[in-house]
Amino acid sequence: MFSEEDLVTIKKLLSKERERILAASDKTIEDSIHQNPENSQDFADQSSFESDRNFVLRMRDRERKLLVKIDEALEKIENGTFGTCNQCGGEIAIKRLMARPVVTLCIQCKTLQEKKEKFF
Repeated sequence: MFSEEDLVTIKKLLSKERERILAASDKTIEDSIHQNPENSQDFADQSSFESDRNFVLRMRDRERKLLVKIDEALEKIENGTFGTCNQCGGEIAIKRLMARPVVTLCIQCKTLQEKKEKFF
C-alpha cells in the first residue's frame, strides 16, 4: 500500500496541524479572557469586536471539526487502514493524501459525491 516513509511524513503533517489548532484554540481562550468590549463606550467598537469574535469562533469551530478528522486519520495510520476509500474500499492516491491527509474518499468517489450534491 504505502511506504513507511510516506506514512511517517503524513503522520508528522497531521501532528503538526493538530498542534497548530490546539495552540490557536489556547490563544483564543487567552484573548477572550483579556478582552472586554464593555469598557468601550463606542458602539462601533463594540460591534466590531463582536463581529471579529464571531468570526474567530466560527473558525475555531471549523478547526474543531478538522481536529476530529485528524485524530481519525492518525488512528487509521495506527490500525493500518489509512488511505482506504470509505466508499469503494480502493486505495486513495498518495499525492491526494499528501495534499490533504484527512480525506476519506478517493478522487473518483469524491467527484461522484460532488456531482450528486450539485444535482440534488
